[in-house]
Amino acid sequence: MIKSWMVIGGIALILGGVGGSIVPPSGVKWFARLRRPYWLTFEPLIPLIWTTVFICGAWSAYIVWEHDPGSRKTWLLMGLYLLLELVTLSYNSVMLTLKSLKAGTFIGGTGFVLGLILAILVLPISVWASALLLPYLLWSPVGTYTTWELMRLNPQDA
Repeated sequence: MIKSWMVIGGIALILGGVGGSIVPPSGVKWFARLRRPYWLTFEPLIPLIWTTVFICGAWSAYIVWEHDPGSRKTWLLMGLYLLLELVTLSYNSVMLTLKSLKAGTFIGGTGFVLGLILAILVLPISVWASALLLPYLLWSPVGTYTTWELMRLNPQDA
């Protein structure tokens, strides 16, 4: 029998793989040439950080699902988890396709708001499920601020 954690983890993994592969090479080159803030010394760690954030999000979804599997409320929350992942994954593909730091900043801010709403909604269900969204809520503003700072340093690419 397929376990719920396998389904939730599998969906997160598949979406991450697909979402991570939708990046135009010209957009990657555009982004690579942008001036970076002097304090952006942690850039090589960003993939590891996001991997951790996504694992925590999937674990949070698993906890919520197991609390009341298959209920209407749980399905709606799973939809919100899915929307949050899709918005988060769209950051690179949209920003690099449009070559627009404004688009990246907007998507980052939208993801934070969705993550905050989700954390508030799952808090009554499980403190742990809500706490597992904290890495997203802490890291998302860092990424959004970094993108905003890139806009300031590269106004021609805003």
